[in-house]
Amino acid sequence: MNASAWMQLLAYLAILLLLAWPLARAMEAVMQGRFALGRRFEAPLFRLAGVDPEREQPWLSYALGLLVFNGLGVLAVYALQRLQAVLPFNPQSMSAVSPDSAFNTAVSFVTNTNWQGYGGESTMSYLTQMLALTVQNFLSAATGIVVAVALMRGFARHSAQAVGNVWVDLARVTLWILLPLSFVFALVLAGQGVIQNLKPYQDVQTVEAVTWQQPKLGADGQPVKDDKGQPVTEDKTSPTQQLAMGPVASQLAIKMIGTNGGGFFNANSAHPYENPTAVTNFLQMLSIFLIPAALCFVFGRMVGDLRQGWAVLAAMTLVFVVAVIAATAAEQQANPALTALGVDPSGGNMEGKEVRFGINASALFATITTAASCGAVNAMHDSFMPLGGMVPMVMIQLGEVIFGGVGSGLYGMLVFAILAVFIAGLMIGRTPEYLGKKIEAYEMKMVSIAILVTPLLVLLGTAAAALADAGRAGIANPGSHGFSEILYALSSAANNNGSAFAGLSANTPFWNVLLAVAMWFGRFGVIVPVLAIAGSLAAKKRLEVTGGTLPTHGPLFIVLLIGTVGLVGLLNYVPALALGPVVEHLMLFAK
Repeated sequence: MNASAWMQLLAYLAILLLLAWPLARAMEAVMQGRFALGRRFEAPLFRLAGVDPEREQPWLSYALGLLVFNGLGVLAVYALQRLQAVLPFNPQSMSAVSPDSAFNTAVSFVTNTNWQGYGGESTMSYLTQMLALTVQNFLSAATGIVVAVALMRGFARHSAQAVGNVWVDLARVTLWILLPLSFVFALVLAGQGVIQNLKPYQDVQTVEAVTWQQPKLGADGQPVKDDKGQPVTEDKTSPTQQLAMGPVASQLAIKMIGTNGGGFFNANSAHPYENPTAVTNFLQMLSIFLIPAALCFVFGRMVGDLRQGWAVLAAMTLVFVVAVIAATAAEQQANPALTALGVDPSGGNMEGKEVRFGINASALFATITTAASCGAVNAMHDSFMPLGGMVPMVMIQLGEVIFGGVGSGLYGMLVFAILAVFIAGLMIGRTPEYLGKKIEAYEMKMVSIAILVTPLLVLLGTAAAALADAGRAGIANPGSHGFSEILYALSSAANNNGSAFAGLSANTPFWNVLLAVAMWFGRFGVIVPVLAIAGSLAAKKRLEVTGGTLPTHGPLFIVLLIGTVGLVGLLNYVPALALGPVVEHLMLFAK
């Protein structure tokens, strides 16, 4: 890490802390029902919907409500994609999305994964982008936050049978947290040059005519092949270029604030219309971690001990800083394969990165977007150095608890915190407890499910894809890097990140179905046991602090928590990582 990279990292963390602290106060007031103006506005809406805001639900009803709500979201997003050809706001006359791609995208956006097997500007109409994808960016983010809040209530309450009202929580998060933040951020982005319009795509005259090659198509519309079975290409020349338009700023704002990540354009945040300047790049990085950081302070406030929130935030920050150092150091190395071709090694590995951002901002962005469940990218992760690309992969495989997605990062980290105090209890022969709640067999069973479901999905899915002909057909690079592409795709899907090693051609029926299954169970296979833990803890009495109680706000607990995340969260993936990026690194530098 050079001085510029250190200054950027320190400035980022300092500004993030300054913004997260006041936001946490506002979020806690909203979720505790102390936002008076909001309550007056909500009342007629709840009456119209038949919701009693004073009537709370046990954890099972809360979970069923979320499952039904998100299941209906999948149907709505799927239908809009399949019908977009006959719906309005389609100036480019986009055709209906294929059934398997529509299914994958519907599950992807509902689960806050936002994996995209398609090119946004060449596939989705404006109506689909706005009504299907942008709306789900709000609702999937709200789902993650309300689950985290329900778990906080489980710790804060005692002898209670309810964890909140799911419909009230979803409405408040959307109306008073996500919408205002996104509205302000969208205006800022538009002021910085991010486009926002409903115009048809624009044909512009280029300075020079552009010549390219493309496959020659026969009368049947299929590529023509020569006697050796190779595609026949033909030269094309054009003096114009078509520029995609659309309502980008409004989608981009919630894409980042809600840690969604789905780009309006195929190039995502590397596209100049989504991320035009170094200023927008820095603001987008801040917005990804803003709510996850604030939720740590909300947690401290709701359990009545701010030190608990600081401890969780400290553990997240320490792991994050180590990851940024590793990614940046790896990318500041020269790629030996490019150096052998005459590329100047002094500039580091600039392959796949935007010149306007450079290595430091690209490595920081990659670490942030994969530590969170965002998945937005401003550089091609597939072009990172082997160990540089392993850092985003590891951030995902840890369960995205290092800040993590909005809500999902905190409840994932609290699951590891419960496991950490359980391990500490075993070491000293004492019944474990966390925040005054005794951790017993039921909680540990739910913790085990929540922690193990994603590694099972990732490893079994990777094995299935590597064995199946349809899975291997999408690999663009043979050997260890091709294996890394598969491993990254399943890690990203099951952990609801959405970024990719884009050398994998995953928009096929096999990959669309496999990844959709991983996304759905990776999301709700964790949410349901977390809500079960919340319900169990809420029903328990709070124990008094004694001399034998493990302090969960000091340096010892922070170290224990980091160790638990590292050992339990990552150990499952070590053999797979050895076959992918580690082998690739050894092969690259052995030449």
